[in-house]
Amino acid sequence: MQLNEIGEFGLIDRIKEGALADPSDVVVGIGDDAAAYRPGPGLLQLITTDMLVESVHFLLDKTTPWQLGYKAIAVNLSDIAAMGGRPRQAVVSVGLPAHLSVEFVVELYDGMKEICREFAVNIIGGDTVSSPRGLVVNVAVTGEVAPARLLRRSGSRPGDLVVVTGTLGDSACGLDLLRLPGWDERAFAWPLVTAHLTPRPQVDTGLRLAPWGATSADDISDGLASEANEIAKAGGVGIRLYADRIPLSPELVEAAAIFGRQPLDYALFGGEDFELIFTIGPEHFDRITHRGGLTVIGEVTRREDGVVLVTGGAARPLEPRGYNHFR
Repeated sequence: MQLNEIGEFGLIDRIKEGALADPSDVVVGIGDDAAAYRPGPGLLQLITTDMLVESVHFLLDKTTPWQLGYKAIAVNLSDIAAMGGRPRQAVVSVGLPAHLSVEFVVELYDGMKEICREFAVNIIGGDTVSSPRGLVVNVAVTGEVAPARLLRRSGSRPGDLVVVTGTLGDSACGLDLLRLPGWDERAFAWPLVTAHLTPRPQVDTGLRLAPWGATSADDISDGLASEANEIAKAGGVGIRLYADRIPLSPELVEAAAIFGRQPLDYALFGGEDFELIFTIGPEHFDRITHRGGLTVIGEVTRREDGVVLVTGGAARPLEPRGYNHFR
């Protein structure tokens, strides 16, 4: 069925089904001039937004609409996680080319609803318009956090440890693999491609960071090098990272050889991992070392030391060469 057969309001009626994963705080959802919901008492409200543009953030021939919908929500939940918050409500605006089918749009929203159900996030509104040049998906997500548990990029102190979740570089390498004919015939490629198409935001870990004693945090959307520099700049500190401590998956190591690249380059400069980088005092980290998926990769130093990467005992400046739209 084509979009012009059911029109804007018929499409809205289709996509609003199943949009509320936790309706307890929602007063008005999709279908009125604005949504209304009750924020939790004594909490700060967080809000973030990300726009995905065809041919800039995704290629329609390399992703399914379900995967695109899932990722559009995931990247926003990652921002809320980096602030120590719990994601609550989402609004979704889409610019739709005329050639897309109703089924495509429904599948796009099915991907969104799947990840929203996982994290009890409601889709409570948005906008639907035509687009003359390509698909655009813009998502805004609100979240809640207790004032004492709010995390920012600033706050790190010399002597803190620098810690990351998961493995890094998988998503960027997965994107390279998607452009490689026959990638799906290689077993090691699937985890990397999955990391790119359907990243999993670290919401549960983000909620624990402040209680653990974390002093700052950021999500790794533009590459480890870029995020480390952001934390250093915001906190007025230096950061020393150790190349041999940065967690790399065996699949990344195998795939990087195909492209003649160092696996570490993907982790430092690739982006879109949507893992978390955070700083924490050694005395606090000692209490959580038993938890899996956390890797100490460096320490916070004085501002004048700058941001450096130590390789084989030699330190060199680590420039923020991650993804930048206008560079």
